[in-house]
Amino acid sequence: MIQWNEKKYVCHLDLGMEFIRGKWKSVIICHLDDGPIRYLELQRRTEGISHKVLNEKLKELERDGLIIKHTYPEVPPHVEFELSEMGRELFEALKMIENWAIKHFPTDHLKPIDA
Repeated sequence: MIQWNEKKYVCHLDLGMEFIRGKWKSVIICHLDDGPIRYLELQRRTEGISHKVLNEKLKELERDGLIIKHTYPEVPPHVEFELSEMGRELFEALKMIENWAIKHFPTDHLKPIDA
């Protein structure tokens, strides 16, 4: 058992998973891989996420040091988000999981979702 930020974890993997737990954090990290993105573009790319949840997850990712928020003094405000160095390292691990899923669950074997 290990402890970090007053929470207990079974092992380092359990601690590492804390940073991407839930539906949206890993998706947001993957969308930020191409470079800085403005808030509305990130929401557009992350189809299905509400403003409230996106704001919440961005704050958590920023607090955890995985993303960097840039605010430019313009009217209307210009805000961009990008991966930090630690976030880029985590993205590499997420990419390995994605490649594993592609290998074991190829697209031609998946059922399409009716839009």
